[in-house]
Amino acid sequence: MNNPARLLLNLVLPAAIIVGARFAIPHVADLPPTLAGIKDFGVYFLIALGVLLGLGFRRGRIVFALLTLAVAYIGYGWLVRDQFGGFRAHTLFAALGVFVPLNLALLCVSVERGILNLHSLRRIGVLTAEVLFTLWVIGSSVTWITAWAISPFGNTTLFVSSPVRQLGWLFLILGIVVCLAVWLIKRAALDLAFASALCAFALAMHFIGAPNAFTVYIAAAALILTIALLQDTFRMAFRDELTGLPSRRDLNERMMGLGRRYTIAMCDVDHFKKFNDTHGHDLGDQVLKMVAAKLAAVGGGGTAFRYGGEEFTVLFPGKDSTHALPHLEALRASIETYKIALRAPDRPPKPEPATRRPGTFRDASSVSVTISIGVAENSDRLASTDDVIQAADKALYRAKHKGRNQVST
Repeated sequence: MNNPARLLLNLVLPAAIIVGARFAIPHVADLPPTLAGIKDFGVYFLIALGVLLGLGFRRGRIVFALLTLAVAYIGYGWLVRDQFGGFRAHTLFAALGVFVPLNLALLCVSVERGILNLHSLRRIGVLTAEVLFTLWVIGSSVTWITAWAISPFGNTTLFVSSPVRQLGWLFLILGIVVCLAVWLIKRAALDLAFASALCAFALAMHFIGAPNAFTVYIAAAALILTIALLQDTFRMAFRDELTGLPSRRDLNERMMGLGRRYTIAMCDVDHFKKFNDTHGHDLGDQVLKMVAAKLAAVGGGGTAFRYGGEEFTVLFPGKDSTHALPHLEALRASIETYKIALRAPDRPPKPEPATRRPGTFRDASSVSVTISIGVAENSDRLASTDDVIQAADKALYRAKHKGRNQVST
């Protein structure tokens, strides 16, 4: 139940930041002396801002992704001092090409577990071990490791024009692919941000010899991750976690901007407490998800929200009840005819391959639910949104008293 506009924004925004970084690189050198601090400390400011927000919102994955970028940028300072040549520079560059995509890919596939816990200590341990390993290779002059890391795998000329060696490209490409795969499964802004930040980092590594390129692309990666953190926080505040529908908070904000005409429908799953007691909360959650999916697809310009518990709201901005009623009746009938499987204890976890339509089953081990709907539109008598919601609630109770599984006005 992804909003197409939100999905498009999640795709366009990181791309716009990376493209903007590309065009900003030639102009960094032209900054006046009064803005020289942006060039010197801008990256650290963006990373620190993202880390502080991540700590405040308890998003450990973003915090450690940004810390990885901070360590990479510190390593870049060493590369500049070595003029990108010599054993230390080659070792640092190879380490960046391996460890940064590895860390971001691992963070992308991991579950969010907050801050200040055992999982955070493990992540700190991994990052510290990578830094210590790189320093050990440099300090002990273990040249064979660096030689192996920068040596080509074969005689291919695919990456001959890039300073990044084949091992680095392997980790960069695999890291981006892993993050994109996670995003395709979950469709979360954070997962796409990991992939986008890795794309920015790959460009930073490829153009590392160009003045200010590494700095600007790392700043772009930090900005992408920070914006994704804010998007994810917004989603959590305004989206219901179980159903994916907009939450009651979102409904309250939408109602503040309604025009002169609108219709509100209050929907309730019939006998839901009895259903939960009989079949268990897991199946009850499936019911709520199914009902939410049907509500999200309601026609007539309606937008569905989870109001609380088994109760939902459908808002029809700019529409009267005459327009909304046929769509609500079709919604009611669609939910009534949908069959939900009852899994027997000895039933295999996955059905054998067969052609099956959603909501239909070959056996009788299934149940269905119904919903009751109350509808009200604004008028001279119902001037405020609170009045309309109360009227829709009263209509909902009338539908229940009349026998449920019906639409009432």
